[in-house]
Amino acid sequence: MNESTSKSLDNNQLTTSRRGFIQGTVLAGTAVILGAQSALAATGETPLGVTQEWDKTFPQSDQVDHEKVTFKNRYGITLAADLYLPKNRDGERLAAIVIGGPFGAVKEQSSGLYAQTLAERGFATLAFDPSYTGESGGEPRNVSSPDINTEDFSAAVDFIGLQPYVDRERIGVIGICGWGGMALNAVAVDKRVKAVVASTMYDMTRVMSRGYNDSMTAEERAQTLEQLSRQRWSDAKNGSPAYQPPYNELQGGEAQFLVDYHDYYMTPRGYHERAVNSGNSWTQTTPLSFMNMPLLTYIEEISPRPLLLIHGETAHSLYFSETAYAAAAEPKELIIVEGASHVDLYDRMDKIPFDRLAEFFGEHLI
Repeated sequence: MNESTSKSLDNNQLTTSRRGFIQGTVLAGTAVILGAQSALAATGETPLGVTQEWDKTFPQSDQVDHEKVTFKNRYGITLAADLYLPKNRDGERLAAIVIGGPFGAVKEQSSGLYAQTLAERGFATLAFDPSYTGESGGEPRNVSSPDINTEDFSAAVDFIGLQPYVDRERIGVIGICGWGGMALNAVAVDKRVKAVVASTMYDMTRVMSRGYNDSMTAEERAQTLEQLSRQRWSDAKNGSPAYQPPYNELQGGEAQFLVDYHDYYMTPRGYHERAVNSGNSWTQTTPLSFMNMPLLTYIEEISPRPLLLIHGETAHSLYFSETAYAAAAEPKELIIVEGASHVDLYDRMDKIPFDRLAEFFGEHLI
């Protein structure tokens, strides 16, 4: 591994990033802002008032048919998704790939780009908005749950496997960023999935409960839990949740990975008004369910189905994939993309190894 992958974020970077969630995480020693004004952090669009026009952050392909679809998960929440199909499918039943993430993003961003690109390579693909976010249902808005969001992947498998143009015995999953950990958790229990990829992965339960590079002390963890617990009384009294400050607005002096997030989520490159990370925010109490529920406890049970991990050489988050790779059973593969940062694998077509992704699923969805 490159020497840079083993370096921890320095104290100045950690201090700079302690203004709240970054990518939906609690950093070491984060002081949750109590009494903040409770406000709906979404854009004001009614959930499931789904758009029909093309509003993605990437150009529409003329090689792919696109359709907006909805389906329910096991908890009765209706999810909105974009379905992509290759135009030249000749009536054959296709292998399918379900795609989610990054954490705090919407299907019009990275997951949709992955979905459309792999549809160009012959797969039926489905990029979905997780529960409580984007165009999917669920109240309150912009809250996350390791259980419900793991379920969202399996609900997407339910939907795609019922389509007449899909071979339900040839379904794979891709999770990006924080949804990489969710994807691995889902596939460990959902034996219908034949192969899984986690790209630029975060383990959200690990980073929320331990801080970046596991730097959170026991005292800091106890303080965070005390603050979050008491925030529940404020939310209950107000009848609605308080939200974190807007995400990815820079004040100056931030660590490079925070600048990278801003450059994706807050510029024309990747901005989308419905994304939590594009100047919106998660509820303050979102971390509670992540603090004592390790997502990757059963990662070995993905085997004997194949696992592919993809991460950038210079990504601050590389250690998540390295740990997951060490814990997983064979068959497994870890690809380190030379010179790539965490965010590069969201949308940089020259960095994301789409040929390898198509080859991986072509080999294993048989």
